[in-house]
Amino acid sequence: MVLSSALNAVLASRAAANPDKTIRKARASAYPHQLWWLIASFIGFIAIIHFGSWAAEKYSARQRPAQRPASTRRVSWRRIPLALVNAYRVVAFRWTVKFGPWRTLTLAEVFITCAYIVALYTWAFVNTTSLTGDKLNVSYWDNRAGVLGASQLPLVVALGTKNNVLSYITGISYDKLKYIHRMIARTVFVLLWTHGITRLVVLSDPGQYPNWFIPLGIVAMSAFTILILVSLRPIREKVYELFYYVHVLTVLIILLAAYFHAADMMFGFYIWPCFIIWGLDRATRLVRLIYYNHLYFGFSAASNRLDASVELLSPHLVRLRMKRPPHFRWTPGQEAYLAMPTVSKLIVESHPFTIASVDARYALVGTQPHDVEKNASESGSDDGTTSYWNELVFLIHVREGYTRRLAKSATKGERVKVLIDGPYGFSPNLDADDTVILIAGGSGVSYTLSTFLGVLSNVQTGKSKCRKVVFIWAIREASHMDWVSKTLAKALELAPSELEVFIRISVTARNDQNHVLALNDNESVHSSEGTDPSKSRPSSLLNLPAVQVAQGRPDLPALLREEVATNAGRMSVTVCGSHGIAEACRKALRIPMSVTLEGGPSVVLHVESFGFA
Repeated sequence: MVLSSALNAVLASRAAANPDKTIRKARASAYPHQLWWLIASFIGFIAIIHFGSWAAEKYSARQRPAQRPASTRRVSWRRIPLALVNAYRVVAFRWTVKFGPWRTLTLAEVFITCAYIVALYTWAFVNTTSLTGDKLNVSYWDNRAGVLGASQLPLVVALGTKNNVLSYITGISYDKLKYIHRMIARTVFVLLWTHGITRLVVLSDPGQYPNWFIPLGIVAMSAFTILILVSLRPIREKVYELFYYVHVLTVLIILLAAYFHAADMMFGFYIWPCFIIWGLDRATRLVRLIYYNHLYFGFSAASNRLDASVELLSPHLVRLRMKRPPHFRWTPGQEAYLAMPTVSKLIVESHPFTIASVDARYALVGTQPHDVEKNASESGSDDGTTSYWNELVFLIHVREGYTRRLAKSATKGERVKVLIDGPYGFSPNLDADDTVILIAGGSGVSYTLSTFLGVLSNVQTGKSKCRKVVFIWAIREASHMDWVSKTLAKALELAPSELEVFIRISVTARNDQNHVLALNDNESVHSSEGTDPSKSRPSSLLNLPAVQVAQGRPDLPALLREEVATNAGRMSVTVCGSHGIAEACRKALRIPMSVTLEGGPSVVLHVESFGFA
């Protein structure tokens, strides 16, 4: 009792001798909590908007399909709320700012970036005037910067996980949150280096800390620096596998070193949640991996039948087909992580690929499993047409490393063992849309093809009120149509009669101009320049009246403006292609408010990432 009283007296005397220290510690403890309240409020606001959008879609799906617009439109002031919503979409998601040759941000992303940086650095440097009047007193913000940076690490880790609770709250898929993940990590990186350098410069008595305290901080920041460098887009895209391995290793070093460094200052409670978040994500993925692939681990004779077949459709594209594991379900446009122990360098290595096929519950009448078995038995083989309704199919763009080794396996005719984890991502709800436009470039057709098949199925079963679908696909060579030609032809054959379907294929290679002209000539279609008829171009697809093939790049602005001018109700435009294709669609859909006020369509744009994230 006497000792405790004496200790309290000493602490009180020190506080009285240095009242600035008491204020600094109180603010360093309170400001991270205030920042988190701001972040939580913003996330809650986005969640409310997401719920409202979901409710509006459900309500709209029950309404009658919109009628074609009249030749002359009149302004309706009752449409002002809808016009304002469309104006917000245009400003937030279609106006962009370009940062160098590698990055283009929407104004929504610019706003979030600026708001977060301003908030973080405001709390770091606000109220830093000492009691003696010394402004921006370094002792007020040097440690506070470190505490604020550490407090944001759980958010960085959460945004980087695949099973992301923030995705379910906000309705934003984990891959779209990757930009926020990188932005916050880089902002925190600068703040933590500000803390570290300042402390090393102004620290007068290193002996006040344990011997390992400062070295651990240096180790954490050194690993953080390496991670930031390899995560830069040019490096990440060129040597993705190196980035993958470095990312895993450096994150572990950062968190371990940061925890023991912060725990000595009684702020370790900001770091240990990172291990829980990361551990739960990994545990969830492991459970799903075992659950969906349990037949492999059973060492039964059935395990060999689960191996995937790989075909090299072109020098730059591999098609991987595998039987759907029991209990695995997905919606059109979702992706799955594939681990291929015989292809990857590490058994734990896996990469995401969009599922080009649809789940069996989206099968069109005529593609049901019993029909497939009957057709296959009669013909003696399955040509792959119906696999897009009954198997897992992936169209994989060949790059370096992992996919290059997969392509070599395809050339050898090898089957590969595949462990699947997923599905991930959110599929856009197109059931309430009167007009659906799907635009893809190259292998981006993986996304739009599955979405296209899903729309046809939902119209056929009465779940969707869609009345028109436009499928636009830009490919480099005419032969690339073979990737999905049979599936498209089968889908058009089984499409509901009340649904208007238009297929627009553009061949961009100049040296393929004569080939395209031949493909559009009915006589030339059936004789593919002396080649084996079984390997001729997709005549069944090209003979369908809904299909048009053109030479050159598609004029997306003109096509989209025409659709806006000739349609009403809800219209969705879904894009999966290169940066240039996405930007062309954004510019074309910067629709003025007057169009909506005069009865024009309400347009929603979905842009999917293309290539490495």
